[in-house]
Amino acid sequence: MQRRGLLKSLGLITGGLVLPKEILAKESPKKKSIRIAHITDTHIQPHIGAAKGFEKCLHHIQNSEQKVDFVINGGDAIMGSHHASTNSISKQWELYKSVINSENKLPFYNCVGNHDIYRKKDDLQGFEDGKKEAMDHFGMNKTYYTFNAANWKIIVLDSVQGKLNLKGYQGKIDEGQLDWLKNQLKETPKETHILFVSHIPILSACVFLDGKNFKNGEWRVPETWMHGDAEDLVELFANYPNIKLAISGHIHLTDRIEYNQITYCCNGAVSGNWWMGNYKQTKPGYALVDLYEDGTFENKYLSYS
Repeated sequence: MQRRGLLKSLGLITGGLVLPKEILAKESPKKKSIRIAHITDTHIQPHIGAAKGFEKCLHHIQNSEQKVDFVINGGDAIMGSHHASTNSISKQWELYKSVINSENKLPFYNCVGNHDIYRKKDDLQGFEDGKKEAMDHFGMNKTYYTFNAANWKIIVLDSVQGKLNLKGYQGKIDEGQLDWLKNQLKETPKETHILFVSHIPILSACVFLDGKNFKNGEWRVPETWMHGDAEDLVELFANYPNIKLAISGHIHLTDRIEYNQITYCCNGAVSGNWWMGNYKQTKPGYALVDLYEDGTFENKYLSYS
């Protein structure tokens, strides 16, 4: 075949260039609804430069090239300690709130983490009293709640529950909260997209690599690291295709998994390795979460240092 004949058959003669429609059509940019800064696990304490590090993080967020609409704190605001004195815990809260008041100008939403709950007694009542005290410091009326941002509903869960007559805690939502959640999902219009926020991950991959969790031929993940009721929640979520994304902290590592058309992101920690540098391969940082009108989103983890 002559060269000209070959070009003609391929439609490449001048004026006859043939391109796929998807190339010819100019894609219109997605319309952004909202931008969130998701910070978690600040673990503020009056040592090792924690307050200065937190200030640096807040400055980085507020100097973002594209304006951040609000901040969501995913829990573990303070270092806490079940063995610390009441005075020590009070100083941690004072330091945390002083940094927020002096260095932040954005709207702030809070989620309670396990380190925020200071127990004066190692029983269930002591746990609930400690949770109430954390709520007071955050200015919260309830530990779980919702709010709307454009055509998205943000559902903040309380994922840290006490154990009856036992020390410690467990990752789950209690029965009252589950009933509330079911009603919230039923009442949410189908065209409204849903974002979940929890301290403890509902589903996570990095929990398997946080410690030596493969023993005697089995992977074992403690209920303190990932929701023990994950299977029940996944079954519930499957009925609502408008649930798009769930973000969490707690593990100080980052991951992204997709299951049943829902994305779950564990978004590292502002404190990294509890203010001692990186934790494994994850740098101290926070996530920028962009939510779009069409229900799509972007979750990007950034180092502020």
